[in-house]
Amino acid sequence: MKTSVNFYNFQQAFKDMNRDNNFSYAGLKALFDYLEDYEEETGKEIELDVIALCCDFTEYESLEDFQADYGDEYATIEDIRDSTTVIDIENGSFIIQVF
Repeated sequence: MKTSVNFYNFQQAFKDMNRDNNFSYAGLKALFDYLEDYEEETGKEIELDVIALCCDFTEYESLEDFQADYGDEYATIEDIRDSTTVIDIENGSFIIQVF
């Protein structure tokens, strides 16, 4: 059985699981758009698993915040892109797929 999810449902699922603070509003929207694009490009449907998404993706406000977790050998966003998926957010922050 399949249920289509729009952004409101996606956002509500995070609230229902008490995970609405894992991502900013802009970050959650960017993650939703990324996942929709992924589905369209690959033809594979993604199961909405809030806990898995919170474990698999992390939002950072800046490169410095990222470096605090991963080290300063990542001098640029491009260095990060060489190691993992980076989802850009309009406000300059970004989400990475945890590696």
